[in-house]
Amino acid sequence: MELSKNFEPQAIENKWYRQWLDKGYFKSVPDNREAYTIVMPPPNVTGVLHMGHALNNTIQDILIRRARMEGKNACWVPGTDHASIATEAKVVGMLREKGITKSSLSREDFLNHAWEWKDKYGGIILQQLKKLGFSLDWDRTRFTMDKDYYESVIKVFVQLYQKGLIYRGKRMIHWDTKALTALSDEEVIRKETKQKLYHIQYAVEASQEKITIATVRPETIMGDSAIAVHPNDERYKHLHGKYALVPIINRRIPIITDEYVTMDFGTGALKVTPAHDMNDNMLGQKHGLEVIDIFNDDGTLSKEAQIYIGEDRFAARKKIAQELEEKKYLIKTEEYTSEVGYSERTDTVVEPRLSMQWWLSMKEISKPALRDVMEEAIKFYPAKFKNLYRHWMENIKDWCISRQLWWGHRIPAWYDADGNIVVAESEAEAIEKYKTNYPGATNGTLRQDEDCLDTWFSSWLWPFEVFNGYSNPGNEEVKYYYPTSTLVTAPEIIFFWVARMIMAGEEFMNVKPFKDVYFTGIVRDKLGRKMSKSLGNSPDLLGLIDQYGADAVRFGVMIASPAGNDILFDESALEQGRNFNNKMWNALKLVKMWEGRQANNAANEKENFAINWFENRLNEVKEEVAGMMLQYRLSEALKTIYSLVWDDFCSWYLEWVKPGFEQPVDALLFQKTKDFFSELMQLLHPFMPFVTEEIYQLLDERNDSLCIKQLSKHAKADTDILQKGEALKNIISGIRDIRNKQQVKPKESIELFIETADTSLYLGIENLLGKQVNASNISFTETAIAGAISAVIGKDKFFIKSETPIDTGSQKQSLEKELAHLKGFLSSVEKKLGNEKFVANARPEVLALEQKKKADAESKIKVIEESLAAL
Repeated sequence: MELSKNFEPQAIENKWYRQWLDKGYFKSVPDNREAYTIVMPPPNVTGVLHMGHALNNTIQDILIRRARMEGKNACWVPGTDHASIATEAKVVGMLREKGITKSSLSREDFLNHAWEWKDKYGGIILQQLKKLGFSLDWDRTRFTMDKDYYESVIKVFVQLYQKGLIYRGKRMIHWDTKALTALSDEEVIRKETKQKLYHIQYAVEASQEKITIATVRPETIMGDSAIAVHPNDERYKHLHGKYALVPIINRRIPIITDEYVTMDFGTGALKVTPAHDMNDNMLGQKHGLEVIDIFNDDGTLSKEAQIYIGEDRFAARKKIAQELEEKKYLIKTEEYTSEVGYSERTDTVVEPRLSMQWWLSMKEISKPALRDVMEEAIKFYPAKFKNLYRHWMENIKDWCISRQLWWGHRIPAWYDADGNIVVAESEAEAIEKYKTNYPGATNGTLRQDEDCLDTWFSSWLWPFEVFNGYSNPGNEEVKYYYPTSTLVTAPEIIFFWVARMIMAGEEFMNVKPFKDVYFTGIVRDKLGRKMSKSLGNSPDLLGLIDQYGADAVRFGVMIASPAGNDILFDESALEQGRNFNNKMWNALKLVKMWEGRQANNAANEKENFAINWFENRLNEVKEEVAGMMLQYRLSEALKTIYSLVWDDFCSWYLEWVKPGFEQPVDALLFQKTKDFFSELMQLLHPFMPFVTEEIYQLLDERNDSLCIKQLSKHAKADTDILQKGEALKNIISGIRDIRNKQQVKPKESIELFIETADTSLYLGIENLLGKQVNASNISFTETAIAGAISAVIGKDKFFIKSETPIDTGSQKQSLEKELAHLKGFLSSVEKKLGNEKFVANARPEVLALEQKKKADAESKIKVIEESLAAL
């Protein structure tokens, strides 16, 4: 079989993914092995694959594939989230294109359209995930509105209500004027926003005096209920207890005092609008002020505003500012920057407003979740996120769990005409409860609450309910797979989801939901900007997979993605991944060329050293990678394997064992080389599954797959052989560099003389060294060799004789440069060792290392000075 010039990923990826699925390699059922479980953070059904998904799921796949190869029963559960706000917006948009409004439909008809949309588009992202080779157990695919999952969400609501943790109340909430729903605090993104600060005069009743307030929201003056000043502010003491008139509408409002007011901000006088500001609402409650809601649900002015009725709030702001200016109420405007809340889903400026909503009391339910993380029953990687988590959990507020939407889990509460409430799992149960709870009620017709639950109220059950842990407690699967092993997620949903899953796990399963949490970074562009459609900096991920291949994309997102740190995405990383594929492919072609050229002579000393060195180098990296994987240092692990394959195997080992032109290759060496190559592919497989499987299968006839091939135990690396190999590489590189500088052609053979205090270093590697530097003869000497090029490599002196005339000037210049560098290095080491504080506090091994550096530098300086003297 003739191999292509370069690795061609498309056909190979489709072939292997289909075969892995057909063989059932990703399928998991409970057995007697140790379980390793990951539940995928369910992407929205509206989602399309982007770089964040690629990073998050590549990390999960690496962990799952590695666990599978370690003999664990690896189970990776896929699924999607119904995403109330995002999906309802998509459905409303689809209907609008057909000339249909949501308000013209019954709830049932709208939901029929929503399910139709979900069935058509909702699974696209899961199909796209397959393009990257993710080894999910697709038979386990779940959806947060599957029938049994839906029923569990409703049961959870009822259970928490019965415990007194869920209640209904009118409180200030964040209102999304585009999605027309309440939002929780965590769904509001604070952004620095440039605004204008308007200084507006209010007339003081029955006087010629004016009082000036400063506000960024002149459109809300019609909702003002008071003006507040600090009781100690001398400027306003004479106005305590008096009244002011709201500009334009002339409504009479009191001037009140409160220490909440900051005297040196703005004018020191604060307009109080209880219906449209969180802090004003608290002031309003404290002073018993009237609450005047001047906005409709969509952010337009209501009839309570009296003016500009039906105008959008921002359009009204401009018009009111203009009218205030024309009527001499507006005395000045200045530029002002402050934080403004935006909807996380629709990017609309949220509107604080009083609203009747359903709430979950968080104080008690959050305590076990805080304890789990702070006592490290659940470990965060990186650990820096513990403090962020602790701060939020210790200052947690009640969770607004109701949303004014139809797509989602409908709140299981029923009302009669008098406002009496019953909470039940079904309408039939609600009717029975109503009869029991309200035996004398006359308005007995019940209607169910129109709202649905916050999306996160369903996804907080995800780790156990994907195994029906709540709906079918104690079933075989949840006992085996739960708690799960690792959660991989983004830090921006640490409160939305991570904290709440821990709460749910402790509340409903009496045990934590996972052991470890790995936080990814945010994928940003080269300028550090978050990727978004509006900036046009979000690459077409499917296009990149087609262009570079899935392995190269996986490599590109992982090579520079340490846990918790943001990734500056650069397409050159994908090019590096593609080049890596081709490097391994060319190595395969080289090894395949040796087939049919084997000779059964015993491998000579050169080949034995190469085998011994690489075997130990492979064992050393296996040990390093195993440690890195346990610490979730996945990016470092990939870099380490990359260096082993590219540098040690391709650039050194294969070069050392490569037979001469048309020369046979030792059969033992050929088999060992194929074995090494196979082990490398196994080590790299979790990171780059397609290219590694293809090469592994082409190296030998196989009846297994890297997907399920178990990692073998590795021996401890021999440090003496590794040091000898490192020294050999340095010597070869050094001599090649000297040849190049002295313009000795590669084909010209040289004589090599070595002056060393330790000839044993060269035992067994002389022939290999001679071949690599094209030396016809290697001998040891105790004196300088006249007429030879001299150089110092490590502690040893090397003399090179060739037919090319020596450029002593160049050689002297090179040695003097090296001497100056070493003297500078020695000075810095001596300075450190001369520091009494350093010597007193340094660990013994650190001190010993510095002393060794000093001795080595002194030894090298002496050798170079002798070489210069000889010149």
